[in-house]
Amino acid sequence: MNERKTIPIQDINEASSCASAEPYALMVLGDSMLPEFEEGEIIVVEPSGLVKDGSYVVAYVNDEYIFRQLVKHDDGWMLKPLNPLYENIPVPDVDVAKGVVIMKKRPGKRSEQKRYI
Repeated sequence: MNERKTIPIQDINEASSCASAEPYALMVLGDSMLPEFEEGEIIVVEPSGLVKDGSYVVAYVNDEYIFRQLVKHDDGWMLKPLNPLYENIPVPDVDVAKGVVIMKKRPGKRSEQKRYI
């Protein structure tokens, strides 16, 4: 049985010849963003995208990158998983967002894609 290896985003960016402002693709791992994002789907992330309330973002928090929805509430901001089995993560501001998800696609299915712009 092959075990899937998770490669940290910073390792990809350091080894890549892409400019830091170019969009990049990631595969969704886990079930924290169900039902909107299923494991194995590909998300396209815009590093310089406009971050706003409700944006799906890749954020850097607690010394790791995480994929969540950025939501404003009375006390500030939080990173919200769509799956209620996971907890919200309070954050001080939107600066934790390192990129905005602009599209998702199911691998091998050309017609199955959705944009978030």
